[in-house]
Amino acid sequence: MKITVVGGGSTYTPELIEGFARRADVLPVDELVLHDVDADRLAVVGALARRILTRHGFPGRLTTTTDLTAAVDQAAAVLVQLRVGGQAARLVDETLPNRFDLLGQETTGPGGFAKALRTVPVVLDIAEEVRRRAQPGAWIVDFTNPVGIVTRALLDAGHRAVGLCNVAIKFQRQLAAHFGTDPDRVRLGHAGLNHLSWIRSVTVDGTDRLPELLTGAALDELAAQLRVPAGALRDLGAIPSYYLHYFYCTHDEVRAQQTGPGAHRADQVIAIERELLTLYADPALDRQPELLQQRGGAYYSEAAAALVTSLLTGDGAHHYVNVRNDGVLPGLPDEAVVEVPAHVDTAGAHPVPVPPLPPEMLGLVQAVTAYETLTVEAALTGDRTVARRALMANPLVREWALAEGLLEALLEANRHHLPRFRAGEAVDA
Repeated sequence: MKITVVGGGSTYTPELIEGFARRADVLPVDELVLHDVDADRLAVVGALARRILTRHGFPGRLTTTTDLTAAVDQAAAVLVQLRVGGQAARLVDETLPNRFDLLGQETTGPGGFAKALRTVPVVLDIAEEVRRRAQPGAWIVDFTNPVGIVTRALLDAGHRAVGLCNVAIKFQRQLAAHFGTDPDRVRLGHAGLNHLSWIRSVTVDGTDRLPELLTGAALDELAAQLRVPAGALRDLGAIPSYYLHYFYCTHDEVRAQQTGPGAHRADQVIAIERELLTLYADPALDRQPELLQQRGGAYYSEAAAALVTSLLTGDGAHHYVNVRNDGVLPGLPDEAVVEVPAHVDTAGAHPVPVPPLPPEMLGLVQAVTAYETLTVEAALTGDRTVARRALMANPLVREWALAEGLLEALLEANRHHLPRFRAGEAVDA
């Protein structure tokens, strides 16, 4: 069994490697392959990954390569965790919208839009190579943001793909700790879109414990963690994804971002990644350093390794995944990609029934679904009119006058990554 990680030079990779090493008894992997276009970075991360596997006594072998064809050849599963343009592009995604008094964020709003335009064509090219070279029926697991949009593009193109995010598993682990119980005994009524979801029940051994989380000190603690007013949580009667802070407290966040250098998450991540790569280069290091927890993506290794295990062994375990709607959430088209709980086996994800979304949630989800549909089309066609329509559909932009100028600024800042939008232009040497 061969599993390939595209974007294997990511600083997340050591955590992922730990996840596969811990599952060697239930997921018999013969070969783990790390692929990346950055050979120097891949060498550093790959060397640490090899030391981690050695410490665990991993029975398979680790291969690193910059050759995508060789990487995916005969793979049973391919995980995609890349960032087109690197952290430099992320910094632009988070800062450029502030010039228009708009939110700067890497997966939502105009920053997420720019990231999707860069990312969708690249991931689809990778997926086509997987279709040609991997084992028949190989799975693509997408961890690349914006996960919902990228997964939608993969599924629309007929690929065997599932999207994965760590938000739900992070909540599950935190709430299990709060109640002093094993995470497997906690089930979340988690539903919506990727980075636009709500938890409407927290079932522990068959009893919904959400009401007690929405009162007293527990409520205040949640509100501080999510950066959403306690009153909003009471009114919603739910725990929103922490990305909903950007929708519920937009003006506060924009003002905070406009305070100056260092106000954006990208600034922090760039510094963290630089230090992590220095740590990874230490030949004595054979485990993920504590600093990696500050990088984000907590519990990614557990979620990804467990999901791949289910897809390849058919264990039917419970996961929170991004899949085609196909009637799971009423009010959304079947082809929309939703984030819901599901049981997963070799045939894929089988969503658990969830209650319909109430109006205040459904309306927002419908608007963002429309934006996602238009964004995939814009990414594939390079059509500026469709791109402006996508921005107008995005609740964090909306206004045509903003969309017009914003689009041109985003395209110029990303011009080297967006050849479809440069049709008819003289291409730089």
